[in-house]
Amino acid sequence: MTQAERALWALVRNRQLEGFKFRRQATIGPFVVDFLCVETGLVIELDGGQHEEARDRSRTEYLEARGLTVLRFWNHDVADNLEGVADTIRAALKKKTLTQPSPAKAGEG
Repeated sequence: MTQAERALWALVRNRQLEGFKFRRQATIGPFVVDFLCVETGLVIELDGGQHEEARDRSRTEYLEARGLTVLRFWNHDVADNLEGVADTIRAALKKKTLTQPSPAKAGEG
């Protein structure tokens, strides 16, 4: 993991961010994403010096076509403004949970 990935993992692991579970290095089709919250369908990608805009755009389109939301941050954003990154992730998690139907309770229906 890069330093930025370690910092973000420390923030989201063990349900520390709003109680949501994140996986790191999750496989989705032909891609391995940096972080994934399965229950909300939120993917977080960190971009550093190896950033290739065309490849990243294609990757994002693939993921979004499968109903996932993709957030991208530069490594330096994580290093310089981790709380701002966390706020953006929190807002995305909140938005995703508000737009998803709540599961039916057992015995109803």
